[in-house]
Amino acid sequence: MAQNKSAIKRDRQNQKRNAHNRARRSKMRTLTKNVFESSNKEEAMKAYKEAVAYLDRMSTKGVIHANNAARKKSQLTRHINAL
Repeated sequence: MAQNKSAIKRDRQNQKRNAHNRARRSKMRTLTKNVFESSNKEEAMKAYKEAVAYLDRMSTKGVIHANNAARKKSQLTRHINAL
């Protein structure tokens, strides 16, 4: 447990950021799942565009690493091309 004021504040900030980032990662996973579960190509492309834009935003903001976003976008692209 934190003992001094700065450590207590740091703990509060970390909890808030963790909750914020957890929600963002959850939305990211949902968007990517929507692409993989799409049956036809038009529906999948719509979900793909939304997912890729969100992945780029999350990598820019530092929620996920840029290479992680690139890998996920590659997986989504391969899935779209296979349809």
